Amino acid sequence: MGGRKRPPMTNPRSISARVIQDVLGGHSLSESLPKYITGLTDPRDSGLVQEMAYGVMRNFMQLDALSRRLLSKPLKSRDRDVAALILIGLYQLLYLRVADHAAVHETAGAAKQLGKKWAVGLINGVLRNFQRQQESLLKAIAEQPEVAYDMPRWLLDALRNQWPDEWPSRVRALNERPPMSLRVNLAKTSLTDYRRILQEAGIGAVAIPHVESGLTLEQPLDVAKLPGFEQGWVSVQDGAAQLAAQLLELEPGQQVLDACAAPGGKSCHILERQPAVKLTAVDLSAERLQRVEENLARLDLQADVVVGDASQPEGDWADRQYERILLDVPCSATGVIRRHPDIKQLRRASDIPPLVELQGEILRAVWPLLKRGGRMLYVTCSILADENHRQLSRFLAQQPDARALPLEVEWGEAREVGRQILPGQDGMDGFFYAALVKQPE
Repeated sequence: MGGRKRPPMTNPRSISARVIQDVLGGHSLSESLPKYITGLTDPRDSGLVQEMAYGVMRNFMQLDALSRRLLSKPLKSRDRDVAALILIGLYQLLYLRVADHAAVHETAGAAKQLGKKWAVGLINGVLRNFQRQQESLLKAIAEQPEVAYDMPRWLLDALRNQWPDEWPSRVRALNERPPMSLRVNLAKTSLTDYRRILQEAGIGAVAIPHVESGLTLEQPLDVAKLPGFEQGWVSVQDGAAQLAAQLLELEPGQQVLDACAAPGGKSCHILERQPAVKLTAVDLSAERLQRVEENLARLDLQADVVVGDASQPEGDWADRQYERILLDVPCSATGVIRRHPDIKQLRRASDIPPLVELQGEILRAVWPLLKRGGRMLYVTCSILADENHRQLSRFLAQQPDARALPLEVEWGEAREVGRQILPGQDGMDGFFYAALVKQPE
C-alpha cells in the first residue's frame, strides 16, 4: 500500500524550520524559500516565514551559541529541523514583537507538523530555560568574537587584515537589514514621474545618490504592490548593481556581451538604457538563464540568450567580437551579506582561492572577444581585495594590450585599479568595479 501524501505545511514556523534545515544542509535561502512558501495563501504568513528564516541566518552565530548552551547534548543531523525550531524560538524571543508565551507555545507546537511530536516538550523546555537565564547566557556567549560580531572567524580575520582600524564598522554594515531598492525603467517613465506615482499610491521613496535610475523605498513591500511592475516600469535591484550599465557607456548598434548574465538584472538594464545594442547574454546554468528569459519577457526586451562557459568560450557567441563586455564574475558575495545572510554559513575560507582562480581564467578567456578600442567592465559583489583590485593588477601585469580606465565618479573608494563600494555606502551593497580598454595594435 502506498503511503498517504502529507498535506502541505501551513504553519509559518515549521516552514521556516524546513528552510533553515535546507540552508544548514548547504542550500541558499533564495533557492529554498520560494520552494516552501508556494502553498501559503496569506501574505502575512509568507512574510513571517521570510522574516524568521532571514533573521535566524543574520543572527545565526549568536542563536546557535545559545542553543548549544541550552541543550544537554547536540541533536542528531536528522533532527536539524528541530534544531532550526529552537533557533526560530530564540530569534522571536530576542528580536520579534511576538508575545513571549506565543513564541514559546507556537514554536514548540510546530514540531508536530514536522512529524516530531517528541520534540514539543524539548523545545518548550529549552525556550523557557532561556527566558529564565537570558541575561547570564547572553553575557557568557558575548566573549566569543564570532558571536559578538555574528560573523565567521575566517571572514572577521579577512576584514581585520584589510581594514585594521575600521573593521568593526564594516562588520556592522554587513549585518544591517538591507533597504529595498528599485531600478526605474527610463525607457518607459522618468525617475521623477515614477516617484510621483509611488507617492500617489502612498509609497515613500528616495533617490539613490549617483544612480540615474535608482530609488530606495522607505519601507519594503511585496513587488506585486509596485505600480507598473507587471508592465515593466520598474524592477528590484540594488543601487550598486545599477552602476554597471552606466559605466559601460553604451552606443547604438554595439555588440555587447554579458558573460555571466543570470539572473539578468544587468542584462535588462543594458537594454533599457540602450535598446539599439545587440546583446548576447551567456551563463553556465540553463536553469538560471530561465530567470533571464522571464525578466526580458516582463520588460519586453530582446537578447540572444545562450548557455555557455565564460571560462572556456566556444560556439557562435565565442566567434564574435564585442565593443562592450560586462564581466560580472562568480565571487564570494561578501559584499551582499546583508541581503543574503546565509552566505555567512555557506561560504568557507577554502572557497576563496578557487574563486580567485576561476575569475582569472574567465578574464583571460573572455579578453580575446573584446574588439580593439572596446571596453570591458569587471564587476564583483565582493569586498575582498584578492577578488578585486589584486585580481586586476595581476591581469594587467600579464596582458600588455590591456589598460585600466580611470573611473571619474563620486561613489566608492579608489583602489590601485578600479573602485570599491563598501556595504552601506550611499545605502548600496558592497560592489567592486574596474573598466579596462583594449589598446589598438
